[in-house]
Amino acid sequence: MQEDLSQGDATSGSFLPKGSFCRAEISAKEKGIVCGLPIARVVFGEVCREDLRLESACADGEVVEPGTTVLWVSGPAEGVLAAERTALNFLQHLSGVATLTRRFVEIVDGTGVRVLDTRKTTPGLRALEKYAVRCGGGANHRYSLGDHVLVKENHLAFLKTAFPGSWAKELGLRAERIRRSRPWIRIEVEAQSLEEVAELRSLPLDLLLLDNMDVEQLRKAVHLVGGRLRLEASGGITLENVRAVAETGVDFVSVGALTHSAKAMDFSLRVTI
Repeated sequence: MQEDLSQGDATSGSFLPKGSFCRAEISAKEKGIVCGLPIARVVFGEVCREDLRLESACADGEVVEPGTTVLWVSGPAEGVLAAERTALNFLQHLSGVATLTRRFVEIVDGTGVRVLDTRKTTPGLRALEKYAVRCGGGANHRYSLGDHVLVKENHLAFLKTAFPGSWAKELGLRAERIRRSRPWIRIEVEAQSLEEVAELRSLPLDLLLLDNMDVEQLRKAVHLVGGRLRLEASGGITLENVRAVAETGVDFVSVGALTHSAKAMDFSLRVTI
């Protein structure tokens, strides 16, 4: 709210009758999954503080049609209008994330594949964006670097340089040490080729991340692994190809676009004086 109110409200303070109260309706302008109502309530509460009444007309995770009222707000008119934009910003962004996630989830329905997010989130909004993914029916990958081990291409580059010809064996030894010291933590390694999949499939890992592989490569990777490890497909996953990817036999698809490219869902606030 500091972004909007650090210098007060030059408009409402000049044009609204002092002590005005209002009732306002927030409604969806398009179909989607609503998400962020608790955050919107907090925003109005922070600004209005007193004489505020909030009535939710639905819950996060519900499908709403155009024109559906999602929240009624009653309180001091100046406070309601001051909080409007910030409340709508949260609601629109989080609902957009939830809506896009639901589209992916619906497309892979019946395959047994789970749709995951990534750490490609807006700085400061990770917890909220990952909450929106869950509201859309997806699941969360790592929240932070400490959640589970994920050995990626850049980590492997160091191992391959330090242990040419035996990098996979060294990786396996280090994974075993992690297993002994932190048996609860998941261990995942990125593979960028079928050759790497063959090297990694027998190591003491939980998951292989199959990075930027096409559908045929993914099928071959699934066959190579033969159920020893769970498999996550990542990179270039779109609404158009996710079903084909899911049908290769992988266990997860991770989609960075859920949080970094979701289109905001349109909502509006209208005052009924």
